[in-house]
Amino acid sequence: MPSPFQRIGLVGKFGDPGIAPTLNQLYRYLLRRGFQVAVESQSADLIENAEVTGVYIERLPEHCDLMIALGGDGTFLAAARAVADFDVPLLGVNLGRLGFLADISPEQLSGSLEQILAGNYITEQRHLLNAAIIRDGTLIHQQTAVNEVVVHRWVTPSMIEIVTSIDGIYLNTQRSDGLIVATPTGSTAYSLSAGGPILHPALHALVLVPLNPHTLSNRPLVIDDNVTIEVRFSRAKQINALVTCDHLEIPDVRINDKIVIKKAEKPIKILHPADHDFFHILRSKLNWSGYPA
Repeated sequence: MPSPFQRIGLVGKFGDPGIAPTLNQLYRYLLRRGFQVAVESQSADLIENAEVTGVYIERLPEHCDLMIALGGDGTFLAAARAVADFDVPLLGVNLGRLGFLADISPEQLSGSLEQILAGNYITEQRHLLNAAIIRDGTLIHQQTAVNEVVVHRWVTPSMIEIVTSIDGIYLNTQRSDGLIVATPTGSTAYSLSAGGPILHPALHALVLVPLNPHTLSNRPLVIDDNVTIEVRFSRAKQINALVTCDHLEIPDVRINDKIVIKKAEKPIKILHPADHDFFHILRSKLNWSGYPA
C-alpha cells in the first residue's frame, strides 16, 4: 500500500549540532524508501556526504506533505508556526527534555516512522492563537502562537495594571506581573509553571493565568475558545510592558495599546503513533505514578 506522504520536510533544532546523528539517520532512511526530502536551511548544513539545498523554514511547507521536527518542543513550535497557513501535518521527534509535543524518542523512531509512513497513525488538531496589537485603531503588529500569548511587565520592578474583557464584557482589573492566555497545547508549558491547570488537547478552551497577582483571589480561569479577549492597560501610570507569543517578543507596547487575542482560523494537524496516549505522556513527563499504589 503506497504511503499517504511522498514529500517529507525535515527541520532540526536550530544551532544544535548534536542533532546531526539522528538527522542524518532519518534523511538517509527516507531517501532509501524513495521519498523526496526537503531540509530546513540550518539543518541542511548538518547533512553529511551529500549536497543538500536548504529551504527556509517559512517556505518548507510548500515543498512537503509531511513535516518532521527533530528537537524539543521549541523546535516543534517553530515548525508549527511555519505550517499554520498550510494543510501540512507535523510529526515531532523528541531530542530535548520534556517533549510534550515531540513525543517520539530516537529509539522509537524507525518503528514509529514505519507505521506512520504506512498510514497507521492518529491525527490530532490543535488550535492556535492570534495576537494583534492595536494602536489608535490601527493594527501595528500581529503574531501567531501555538502555546500562549503573554503580557509581561518589562524592565521595571513594578507590577503592571491590566484590564481584561471577553467578547466586550469586562472581566477584571488586576495588578500583577502579567497575564498568560494559553491554549490546551500551552497548558503544559508556561501556564503550568505559573499554576494553571492542564487542559486535555481535545478541549475547545483557553486558560487565563495571572502572573504573581497582587490579589491572591485572582485565580486561573478556563473559558471557551470561541471568544475575543481584549487586554489593555490602566492609565493610572506609565508602563513598561512586553507581549510574547511562544517567546517571540513584540516589544514597545504602549500604555494606549490594546492586545486582542482570539483563536486562529485554521488549526494545525499533529501526527502521533497509533498507540499514543496523552495520559501516558503526562505520567512520563511529570513523573506521576504509573499505577495506583
